[in-house]
Amino acid sequence: MSGRIVFDGLAGTRTDSFPSLSIANGAPTGSDATNTLVLTWPDAGANNQLNQERALVQTSVNRGVTWSAPVNATQAGDRADNPAVAISPNGTDLYLVYNGYLDPFRTTTADPRRMQGVARHADVGSGGAVGSFTTLHRGAVGDARGSTRTLNRELIYDYQFAAATRSYGAVVWIDARDATVCPAVNAYRQSLIDGSPIPPPHPLTDCPPEFGNTDIYSGSYLDPTP
Repeated sequence: MSGRIVFDGLAGTRTDSFPSLSIANGAPTGSDATNTLVLTWPDAGANNQLNQERALVQTSVNRGVTWSAPVNATQAGDRADNPAVAISPNGTDLYLVYNGYLDPFRTTTADPRRMQGVARHADVGSGGAVGSFTTLHRGAVGDARGSTRTLNRELIYDYQFAAATRSYGAVVWIDARDATVCPAVNAYRQSLIDGSPIPPPHPLTDCPPEFGNTDIYSGSYLDPTP
């Protein structure tokens, strides 16, 4: 198949475990900087528990010498992947975005692979303490099977990003709401899973016109606890 580590299922979209980092640097003048660092990454726990993936967050107030215990930023029911984080310049608010997968890991292309962009917020207290997360937005649900990088795999990648001001946060995420699943591509990917490849289809003639129609969506959200 693709030779990549996948997240939603076999012949699916790749996953990455690298972190996203932000700093409360007091932009633009630095006058109210706390220099708090915030870090997020996707994590399945010490035992790599499939279908238990979370977006974890931790902070440092001493330039990364020590870090707080990780906090789970994921809304219940989500499998979180590709998270990105931002902290406000004065260090009081944290904004986070991730791809939220709603189905367990699939071993067949016959079953839906639902996902949506999720934006969340938490207050940050003294010493970098992260408060409870609340959800600011959940994007429309799409099916990752309708995305494509090459015919042998999907494309819901690490194109998430977050930015924060003193009064609001802004995020972007990759979105599959307008992507349509192609049965011919599903059959081809399944043949690769089964080890008996069939001839690859021609998407321009064998698939709906919306196959592969993924987008980058964005949103900005006021601080819910000003």
